[in-house]
Amino acid sequence: MTTDHSIRAERLTLGYRDRVVIDRLDLTFPPAKITAIVGANACGKSTLLRSMSRLLPPRAGHVLLDGRAVHRMPAKELARTLGLLPQSPIAPEGITVADLVGRGRHPHQSVLSRWSKQDDLAVAAALDATHTADLADRSVDELSGGQRQRVWIAMALAQQTDVLLLDEPTTFLDVSHQVEVLDLLTDLNRARGTTIVMVLHDLNMAARYADHLIALAAGTVHAAGEPADVLTEDCVRAVFGLDSRIIVDPTSGKPLMLPLGRHHVAETA
Repeated sequence: MTTDHSIRAERLTLGYRDRVVIDRLDLTFPPAKITAIVGANACGKSTLLRSMSRLLPPRAGHVLLDGRAVHRMPAKELARTLGLLPQSPIAPEGITVADLVGRGRHPHQSVLSRWSKQDDLAVAAALDATHTADLADRSVDELSGGQRQRVWIAMALAQQTDVLLLDEPTTFLDVSHQVEVLDLLTDLNRARGTTIVMVLHDLNMAARYADHLIALAAGTVHAAGEPADVLTEDCVRAVFGLDSRIIVDPTSGKPLMLPLGRHHVAETA
């Protein structure tokens, strides 16, 4: 099964009160691919994702899904195509894991429809994929940060959208679970053709898992393209103010960034 939804920003301007965060941004996200957005803190990464999911209305310009402005689409119609895992989501007090994940099925419900076998299967598959099935009856309040993050990812998966936006999906996860989640997203992309756009802080994870890499700096696109073309020493210096060395990752063949600090750097002849 493959999907083919176009999503792009046209002359997009975003901000909060008197502060402009993103100014006249033009950007296209490749359909049925994994895109990772990287950049320094406060460069506009999360702001962009919020606008793409219509949580933040634009001051000017549009986010277009299949040629339609997302801010003019009915909320439920949009939610059947586009799902969002925001940064630091908040669960209702006392809600169980199964009930929270089940909320991912709400866009597929109508006033007259009831919970179906298909809904049961979607929730079970999401819990299984994120290894949270054993937590189903527990309160979300009782979970560790890493467990809670996997439950939120399960809710996003249960929504079964063709486009999935994730803001720091590996937050609170140890390295083994980070790899597990990113492998899961790769499986989802390859099996269903899901268009995935995610914000990541880890440049090397972004370069390893993304088909398309976008480096933002001060609300503008500094570079975009294949990871090998974007993750360069010049780009890391310009976007993060960091000197580095870029080598080829021997396990993935993708670029690997080695930061240069003032200490623990081997001297060369």
